[in-house]
Formats: sequence, structure tokens, C-alpha cells
Amino acid sequence: MVVRNKARLVAQGFCQKVGIDYEETFAPVAHLEAIRILLAFAASKGFKLHQMDVKSAFLNGFIEDVYVRQPPGFESARFLDRVYKLRKALYGLKQAPRAWYARLKSFLLKSGSVMGSVDKTLFLLSRGGDTLIVQIYVDDIIFGGSSHALVSSFAEQMSREFEMSLMGELQFFLGLQIKQGPEGTFVHQAKYTRDILKKFEMVDSKPSLTGLLCRVRCVIKNQVRGATSINGGTEDQLSPKHDLECPSVVFGRRSCPSDQGLPGAKPHNPAN
Repeated sequence: MVVRNKARLVAQGFCQKVGIDYEETFAPVAHLEAIRILLAFAASKGFKLHQMDVKSAFLNGFIEDVYVRQPPGFESARFLDRVYKLRKALYGLKQAPRAWYARLKSFLLKSGSVMGSVDKTLFLLSRGGDTLIVQIYVDDIIFGGSSHALVSSFAEQMSREFEMSLMGELQFFLGLQIKQGPEGTFVHQAKYTRDILKKFEMVDSKPSLTGLLCRVRCVIKNQVRGATSINGGTEDQLSPKHDLECPSVVFGRRSCPSDQGLPGAKPHNPAN
């Protein structure tokens, strides 16, 4: 079922040449470790984190000296031989992410925030004895502070400057489900796990505490159809970046998915 049809004017960025059409394209992006540190810090200080999503974020970035052809169907009958000079970025341009980051950084700095000396996507705003923390991940913004008034004021400033499509308490971010409560912050991937099980028709499968014993090596004897897709889905969930106590379980699940009864795997003895 089609919920809505959406059309967007996109520039042919693949035609751009470095040194001629653009120079720098790098835009800082928050690392997952920084997000997790922010979650732990907010939980230790006892304040909740919120998130907002900027609608069509890349269209807000200012750029200079970029020209595009008149879009098909929107040509000017009087000036068919002319082109458009862009004042703001379009999706598809190489410099669009950097232009958006520069616009958002400029706005936050003018609002009184201080950018982190190490993490360039972290901004701090202090007023009196209260502190507001802002973390940027492209067009997704996480923020929270010790004062409800300061948090509300920041949300209102952002809404006046940019058009928002999502704003509320932080619940989903980068595939993580986040539940904030008085007892602390709980991070899990229940929905992601259910989607994988549903995709491979394993919802009714018998659960197991661990997919494979630690420090057990396996060798694939025959390629199992679909095993690569299952491993790819579970890799992000069980990777060491989620502080798995036994990282070798990940290696075992990825190297020997058929150990749970599927044909094509056999134990490997390093002594042999």
C-alpha cells in the first residue's frame, strides 16, 4: 500500500569534479561510542534525552558558485539559454553534507553554545548553573539538560530556525531502542531482533541462551543458502561494539551458522 508519493529535485553530483566544482566535502558525524557515553552521562545526572529530526536538512545549507541546468518541465521560456545559481544546497551535491553541518554549527555557536575540542559534533550550552548538551548525527539531533526550561527554550529556537519532522523523548536511534526511566536507561534491540526472525521465518524457533559455545571454531563445509544474510543481520546486533562479554560467540555465529542443526558445518580441531 502506498502511503504517499514524494518527489524531490536532485542535483547530478556524479558530474562534479574535485577542484573545479567543489573542494572539501567532509562533515563530522558522531560515533556510536559518543552516543553511548552521552546516554551514560545523562543517566548518571538524572536527566532525560530528547531527539529532533530536521526535515530536508541538506536543503538548509548555504553554498557559493554552484550552477545547475534548468530542471526539465520548469524551463523559463524567456531564458532557455541560462542556468540557475544555487543559494542553498541540493541533495546529490558533493558539498551538501558539509554545507548543512556548517549552517547548523554556525547557528549553535551564535546561540551561545561551545563546540567540543575533540568531538566536533558535541555542543555545550551553559546558563547559570544549568547545562544543555547537544549531539549531532547528520540531521538527527540529541539534546538534554539539567533544566527543563533550558531544554524547552532550545527546542523552540530550533523550531523557529528549521522545519522539524520529529521531536520528542529519545526512543530510537541508529537501530538502538532506548528506554529512559527513574531507575536508569535501558538500551536494547528487541525490534531489530524480531525483524530478523520474521524475515527468515524463525519467530517460532526454540530460543537459546548462546548461539555457540565460546572459543569454538567451525569451518563451513558447504555453503548454506541464506546463511550469509542471517549472519549479516546478526553481526551488527552481536558485534563487540555492544560490549559483548564473549566476542568469540560472534565469530562462532558468523563462521558457523549451521552449527544449530543446519547441514554443512563440522567442528574444527586446531591440533589437526
